[in-house]
Amino acid sequence: MTTRSSILRRTVPMGAVVLCGALLAACAGAGGAGGAGGAQAHSINVLMVNNPQMADLQKLTADNFTKSTGIKVNFTVLPENDVRDKISQDFSSQAGQYDVATISNYETPIFAKNGWLSSLSSDAQSDTSFGQSDILPSIQQSLTYNNQIYAEPFYGESSFLMYRKDVFAAKNLTMPANPTWTQVADLAAKADGAQPGMKGICLRGQPGWGEVIAPLTTVVNTMGGTWFDKNWTAQVDSPAFTKATNFYVNLVRAHGEAGAPQAGFTECLNNMEQGKVAMWYDATSAAGSLDGTGSPVAGKIGYVPAPVDQTKSSGWLYTWAWGLQKASKHQSDAWKFISWASSAQYENLVGSTLGWSKVPAGKRTSTYANPQYLAGASAFAAATKTAITDADPLNPGVQPRPAPGIQFVGIPEFEDLGTQVSQQISSAIAGQTSVADALKSSQALAATVAAKHAGQ
Repeated sequence: MTTRSSILRRTVPMGAVVLCGALLAACAGAGGAGGAGGAQAHSINVLMVNNPQMADLQKLTADNFTKSTGIKVNFTVLPENDVRDKISQDFSSQAGQYDVATISNYETPIFAKNGWLSSLSSDAQSDTSFGQSDILPSIQQSLTYNNQIYAEPFYGESSFLMYRKDVFAAKNLTMPANPTWTQVADLAAKADGAQPGMKGICLRGQPGWGEVIAPLTTVVNTMGGTWFDKNWTAQVDSPAFTKATNFYVNLVRAHGEAGAPQAGFTECLNNMEQGKVAMWYDATSAAGSLDGTGSPVAGKIGYVPAPVDQTKSSGWLYTWAWGLQKASKHQSDAWKFISWASSAQYENLVGSTLGWSKVPAGKRTSTYANPQYLAGASAFAAATKTAITDADPLNPGVQPRPAPGIQFVGIPEFEDLGTQVSQQISSAIAGQTSVADALKSSQALAATVAAKHAGQ
């Protein structure tokens, strides 16, 4: 699955050539890029994160995309931290082992600036069936660099709070329509132990700038903190950052899931599905799995906006999107895959075959006008769209920022900085170090990064 992609040329028997001449329509595309019956077999390599939506894509590709185009897709699927490392290695070296990879709105402008991605603007504009104008403006803008589109979204997301409506009803607990973090902490304490083995809340504790740092940074933002002030002064050990981190760490230690220091998105999703937690603050994209066909908690989950403190909203903005490596030798085939996987037609395929709640949504305006989707995803569709629309990457906190980003800082150094800081935070959750010590060492790391930008 990870072998270098190539166009494999098959030897065509003479009889087949004669038959092709007689039945030209049936052999359309022979010798070219045509359909599944063509004389050339096409193949691309796709590297992607192991989220549920990608697992669905993997199941549907051969019988739909490959069948209609003749392009075989070799998938490599890895956990989030692992896939980020592998993508960075392959794209930065322009090794070309992978034609397409799942990248986010963090990597896209950075990779584009470095010349690692092919611009998709021309293909998107010429492919009228794709419907580029249908992409939600906030999502499209996040994948644009120098007015060129460098990635197409597979799905978009913000973050919100998910909770067990039945558990809250049994415990006579009321979830506010727009909860504060103080209210959430109180509810977590009261819901802890509501059912045998159930904890009050699930919060990521797994190291990784895209794991524990993502939800933690939204708490930092709404509690008045920031990684850097507008003058590039590091603020990681500031009172506001410290308050938010203490709150997060104390909450997950007191009322969070078992094994919190190793729990990321996937682990929290499993905990929520298996009834091990009463609440979960995380990505809006999780709702499709929780309310999907066969989920043991389908119909039992309520959804409210991301908890706040000093700000009116605090949800993040994120998209897993398809980036095309500039070194790929299969640009045309890669675009065909990207345009299919990001299309409204693919959403309809998922809805009709797997259930409408499982549609990889959050990216197209038309999705939220589709009556079938709105019926199948009625529990969370409106909440998801509102969260994405309300997210403001340029102004996520209470003070000006020197770089865009809500749950990350949009600079190349943040990948390494966030990962190192996340290891300190995860250690604090595990009780191996104090928050004060974790942030003291993290401040030194942030100050080094700040120094690189302060004089620019």
